[in-house]
Amino acid sequence: MNPEKSQLVSLGETNVSPRKFLFGMGRAELAALMKEMGEPAFRGAQLAEALYRQRVADISDITTLPKSLRERLAAGNWTVGRPRIAQVFRSVDGTERYLVEGQSGTDTVETVWMPEGDEGESGDGSDAGDEELSPAGRTSHRTRATICISSQVGCAVNCQFCLTARLGLQRNLSAAEIAGQVIAVLDRHAVEIGRDRLNLVFMGMGEPFLNYESFMAAVRMLVEEADLSPQRMTVSTSGIVPGIQKFALEPPELRPKLAISLNAPNDDVRSQIMPINRKWPIETVVDAVRGIRLRPRERVTFEYVLLGGVTDRPEHAREVARLVRRTGLPAKVNLIAWNPGPGVPYSTPDPNAADNFKRSLAGEGIAAYLRRPRGRDIYAACGQLKRTVEQ
Repeated sequence: MNPEKSQLVSLGETNVSPRKFLFGMGRAELAALMKEMGEPAFRGAQLAEALYRQRVADISDITTLPKSLRERLAAGNWTVGRPRIAQVFRSVDGTERYLVEGQSGTDTVETVWMPEGDEGESGDGSDAGDEELSPAGRTSHRTRATICISSQVGCAVNCQFCLTARLGLQRNLSAAEIAGQVIAVLDRHAVEIGRDRLNLVFMGMGEPFLNYESFMAAVRMLVEEADLSPQRMTVSTSGIVPGIQKFALEPPELRPKLAISLNAPNDDVRSQIMPINRKWPIETVVDAVRGIRLRPRERVTFEYVLLGGVTDRPEHAREVARLVRRTGLPAKVNLIAWNPGPGVPYSTPDPNAADNFKRSLAGEGIAAYLRRPRGRDIYAACGQLKRTVEQ
């Protein structure tokens, strides 16, 4: 018999069932699965506890389940299926950037761990923001950190100053792939929820409000199953008005805080550096934000990237102050000195320009904070995420 022909026949006859993932299912779905398998429903709660709070990554290690049930799950091609950290890059400042492999195992997305955060929460009216401002808050717990999470592989918004835009949009992440980034990083750093102070920012690769259902499903998973507080979460949008309108309808007990990626003092400049502004200009975005029922003391954050010579001049600061006052919203401005990326034709502003911009806003009565750049040397800073594999 021809050996090549024999090999082709055997491949054609192989019928391997696809793997089925437990990670991404809530306790109600897990309870239903257990009942289908003839097990009591409480096994679903045990599974949820193992997946999201104990952060078990292999079925064989879920010791709260009987060994026979673990074997039946494995025999049925069930696997935990939590996204996996495939590669780690570490900055001189302690920041870590991860390439995280999705459930398909065919591509990666970027996630960032920032020990001590970047002061992005300062003054936002939340407990996390108060800790940023309080020196005592920096020593009252074991660990304090921020995780920056991606919602898409690449991005379709095409902000001209952002390295991620060079990828274009490759695909949306599932809720499990979004939440899985968080659980994988929590596991890596042995974070203790309730004892450690952890903030989550949905500001990585992608526009969360263009993957709205998966983004919010991930938030619910992290709140309900992993016991994380939505008031320690912030989502940033470039100004996707339908997404903001949906967000306004979310119950406060599940809604993260909101940051608007403003980045320019007026529509003319913003349309040049953020083409999305041509569809939803600043006033349209602000009108949508006004529909959100803010929690007591909560502030909307306006993120503003300072591009050297483009958006960092004194007159720009005065325009931004007028714009923020005109919104009528309890708000603050986060200033971000542009982080360089290869092939992106902008420059980092002079440090004096950034400080002067902040002082100008403060002089106009606007709460303003300058975010610390973290992980620039490993392409982990804001606007630098592009699945770069070099240090």
